[in-house]
Amino acid sequence: MEPAAALSGPVWSAAFWRRLSGPEEQRALEVLSYGLAGCMAAAVVLGRTFRVSLPYGRYAAALHCGSVPARPAWLLQEAPSFLLPLLLVLRSDGAQLPRWPNRILLALFLAHYAYRAFIFPFLIRGGKPTPIFTCVLAFAFCSCNGYLQGRSLSNYAEYQSSWLKDPRFILGIAGWISGLLINIHSDHILRNLRKPGETGYKIPTGGLFEYVSGANFFGEIIEWSGFALACCTVESAVFAISTFLVLMTRAQQHHQWYLQKFDNYPQSRKILIPFVY
Repeated sequence: MEPAAALSGPVWSAAFWRRLSGPEEQRALEVLSYGLAGCMAAAVVLGRTFRVSLPYGRYAAALHCGSVPARPAWLLQEAPSFLLPLLLVLRSDGAQLPRWPNRILLALFLAHYAYRAFIFPFLIRGGKPTPIFTCVLAFAFCSCNGYLQGRSLSNYAEYQSSWLKDPRFILGIAGWISGLLINIHSDHILRNLRKPGETGYKIPTGGLFEYVSGANFFGEIIEWSGFALACCTVESAVFAISTFLVLMTRAQQHHQWYLQKFDNYPQSRKILIPFVY
């Protein structure tokens, strides 16, 4: 067989990932994780300092710049978090995924983004266009995070079979499931606030919206905090922290907007965490 033929197609891909794998890449994953966390923290600090926020949804209505319709925007920006880990598993030495904890954790990550990228966009009713700048930033984050979680769980995270019985794994999975259900239920409430033909905004009620303005955000924070507990990796912890920083900012923005928009907005309703904040 000719050398060129031997390195074609899947064979070349497997050889590439074997050369890439090793302690150097593992350290690079950690550095990239810390860099991502640093960027998210810096964005929050700068946003608070200069009183600016990332335009999206209702906050992007007044922008005079290019935008992407809501449905394709969600699909494009979220898809890398599903496609990249799947590609990494299929093309790397981690394709066998010999341990069940790795398989389960990757399946949870892929399940969330299969819903978020390929189901949720088609459930949206209307939806405001997303500014191109915001869509590009979200795409970049999902691409980076998809690589971090996919590569970590498929190649470097090592678990014993007994990890399936570890309290951290069990509590983490329970948190992931609970958070996902809260998130999906809250999205359902938001989608059904307006009857067919109605326009404008309404105060969300029902579910955890009785307690916080950002019920959907709270659910996603619980989901990825549970995932991080079940994984116990640097990459998953950074993802959970980044999710909290971003969604905390969004919840604060939403809460303030509701208070300014509606005179009858429930004053007892917290921002993000029931009874606490």
